[in-house]
Parts: sequence; structure tokens; C-alpha cells
Amino acid sequence: MSDLQFCGYEITVSRAHADDRAYDLTMASISGLPEDSVRHAQVWPALRSLIPSWELALEAADKSRQTIRSYTDSGRALVSWLAANQLPVDVCGVKAEHVRGFLAAESERTSPASADVHFRNLRVFWNWLVAEGEHPGPSPMKYVERPIVPKTQRMPLEDAELTALLRTCQGNTFEDRRDLAMMRILIDNGMRISSLAGLRYDSEDDEETDVFLKRRMLRIRKKSGDHYFVPIGKKSAAAIDRYLRARSAHPRADSPYLWLGSRGHRTSQMTTSGIRQMIERRAEQAGVQGVHPHRFRRTFADEFLGSGGNLDDLMVIGGWSDYNSVKPYLDGRKAERARIAHERLSPGDRL
Repeated sequence: MSDLQFCGYEITVSRAHADDRAYDLTMASISGLPEDSVRHAQVWPALRSLIPSWELALEAADKSRQTIRSYTDSGRALVSWLAANQLPVDVCGVKAEHVRGFLAAESERTSPASADVHFRNLRVFWNWLVAEGEHPGPSPMKYVERPIVPKTQRMPLEDAELTALLRTCQGNTFEDRRDLAMMRILIDNGMRISSLAGLRYDSEDDEETDVFLKRRMLRIRKKSGDHYFVPIGKKSAAAIDRYLRARSAHPRADSPYLWLGSRGHRTSQMTTSGIRQMIERRAEQAGVQGVHPHRFRRTFADEFLGSGGNLDDLMVIGGWSDYNSVKPYLDGRKAERARIAHERLSPGDRL
């Protein structure tokens, strides 16, 4: 037997009909509804049963692990809240007012910003459900208002803060050399830490390695099989070279991954979690508050444009596919960048 949901009511369907969306419901055992009222109705599965399929679709769309986790966490959080409040948990039973209740509860429990993340993620979920024919449409998210998030300025790191972070890695140990190289890359091109963790290294095979120090380039491999190259500066190249000399003596030097760990059981690859922990540890040593991977990305975008770089080049280097994706990284000091640019380019001063 297979348990489905019909607009909030549990339905037990014989295995032979479990995959048949429209069938004679006289063959089903229905709780709480007269049999005649649902004859020949459409039967929709529970939301939770579709989350694994959505996850596969996100992976096929080459979404990052962090993005996929955020999306699916929102889906599971909604289902848990609905169940805890004895509300419908099937695809057609969830209405706009149910989602509003969930977002309001999340806003109170955590923050409006967290509720806004759930709103954006659930909108993607329902768009996928409608596109896949799993929901008759329109999406209930069409009638849900986006949570209001108080505007806060997310500022890039200052030069003094970056200098303090780099100073914590000035030693000669394996960890110092590795952490300095990673920090240099984050400052240099704002690389996503999923891309940073995924870099491969092979000293003899250009097809296998992602490190090209003579060209001062790194190759980013996408899940789709595509790749693109991002530049690094002279200091980053020198820091990577210095790390590679220490890496050659590491017990796991034969690993295909560039960054090797020095703690825990898995030292053949430093994961995104390990990189985050490294950044937190170095930030604490430097006495710099609020340091996280995305803040390096924001800092790179701000510095690149502030130094005269153009938006198209920034998007190529940072791996942003459209302006809406990069815009949130640029808001912190946009007025100051505009002032500096005008000071340099003032039309009136040329006359």
C-alpha cells in the first residue's frame, strides 16, 4: 500500500495504483471523506516525498552544495511546521495562508532575514513543482508577500583587517603556508569556497591539474563538466608555490586535491567546512569580527570596481551569471565608489 494525500486527507492506495494520478477512488480507502465526493479526483503526493526529487533536479542544474542544502532545508522546515500544526502536508493542500503562517513563525523564531531566505527558497520549490506537473498551478507562493527585512549595510573588509588576517599566516609551518595561499586567493578573486575546496593538483598532467602558476590562472570545474579560468595575482601565485613545496612532504601528497588537511581523519582534501573553520580560527587570532567566506567575495567585488574594473569583467572572474546575482555584493559602499569615480572622471573638471 502507498500513503498519499488528498487535499489534507490521508489516502491509502493499493500498490497497483500508487503511481496513477487519476483513477477511480472507489478502490481507495479514504479517511474523513465520503467516497462519492472524491470519485475520479486527482491525487497528489505529500510534499516531503518530492524533496529528494527536487534535490536531484538542483544537482542536475549545477547548483552548489550550499545552495541545495539551503533550498531543501526550507522545504523540510515547512513540512515539519505544517505537520506540527496539524495542517495539510500534501502538494495541493498547502495554501498561501499556510505558508504565510510558517514565514511569520520563522521570522519570530529566528529573524526576518531568515524568513526571507525561506520565502525565496520555497518560491523556487513551488515553481519546480508546477513545472514538473506535480502541482496544478498557480503556485501558492504567488499570493504570499515577501517578508520585510530591515535594510542593513553589509560592509567589505578594510585593508587593515585583511592585513591582520594575512599576518596570522606568516609562519613557516604547513598550515601557515596553506592558509596564507587560500587567504590570498579569497582576497584576489573572491572565489566561492566550494570552488576553492574543489581545486585539483597534478604536477605533471595539465588535464588533471587546476593550478597554472606560470599563467597565473586557476581552473574552476563545474558539476556540468564545463570549466572556466580565473586569474590570480603575483603574490597569490608565490603563496601557492610556497605551499606546494610544503605539500610535497605531506603523507597524502598523492591526493588529486590541492588543499590537504592536517587535522582529523580526512586529510586528503580540505572540505568547505574545514575552510570555514580555518577562516574563523584566523579571524579570532587577528581580532577581526564578522569574517566569513562571503565577506571576502563582497570585498573583492568592492575593491575591483573601486579600482576601476568594469562590471562585465567582475562577473566573469567571480562566476556570476547575471547582474541580479552580483548586485547584493555591491551595495555596501556604492555611494563612496561613485564619489571616487566622479572625482577621477568629473566632466566639469576637464573644461
